[in-house]
Amino acid sequence: MRIDINCDVGEGLNNEHLLMPYITSCNIACGGHFGDKNTIDETIEIATKNNVLIGAHPSFPDKENFGRKLINISDHAFKESIQNQLNLFMNRLSFFDIKLHHIKSHGALYNAIAVDEKLAILFIHTIKKYTIDAYLYVPYNSVIERVAKENNIKIKYEAFADRNYNDDLTLVSRTYENALILDKMQVFQHVHRIIKEGKVKTVSGKEVKIKADTFCVHGDTKNAIEILKYVSRELKNHGIIVR
Repeated sequence: MRIDINCDVGEGLNNEHLLMPYITSCNIACGGHFGDKNTIDETIEIATKNNVLIGAHPSFPDKENFGRKLINISDHAFKESIQNQLNLFMNRLSFFDIKLHHIKSHGALYNAIAVDEKLAILFIHTIKKYTIDAYLYVPYNSVIERVAKENNIKIKYEAFADRNYNDDLTLVSRTYENALILDKMQVFQHVHRIIKEGKVKTVSGKEVKIKADTFCVHGDTKNAIEILKYVSRELKNHGIIVR
């Protein structure tokens, strides 16, 4: 069995060189919540050296709140911002002669398009031309999954290794203390259950069906390196290859 582990990177923490040896794909901030030409280039170079697949990580244009707050924005401004972010990113990939592997939305945008059909449709129509040869990372049983499929966009299901879930498969809000899973052994158990049983244990104790092709460990989780080292090792010990 093979699975992918991804990280959100290029977000100003300068820990990419520590993360990349333990992941297989990455999501690089491209100017919405963080990032510019220099940070994108630096992160692409590190990913390439580590043979890590490269994806774009667009978000609401909201650096003040690191893209983690739902903002009021017109359809035109939203579309223009996402396109500007992806155009910048594609330009930098072209400079390095690298193909885009995937797109993964960030933060509040990721959560919003999982449940908001109008925004999901707008997002898909905005990114469609960039996904001809690329995947879109989506949560299982979400609105964005359905809209992507309706538009013939290739998807990969994503689950979060270091986040707790509600019964409806939405992520527990970061405003709550139990939003994050920081204990490395609990992270592994969380991931292993999803892989082996196709279920996630929610904060209420309920086991809910879920699918995952790729697991995210947030690069800004305070002990992300420790988690990645432990989870990678334990997955291999259990016969699961991190590819």
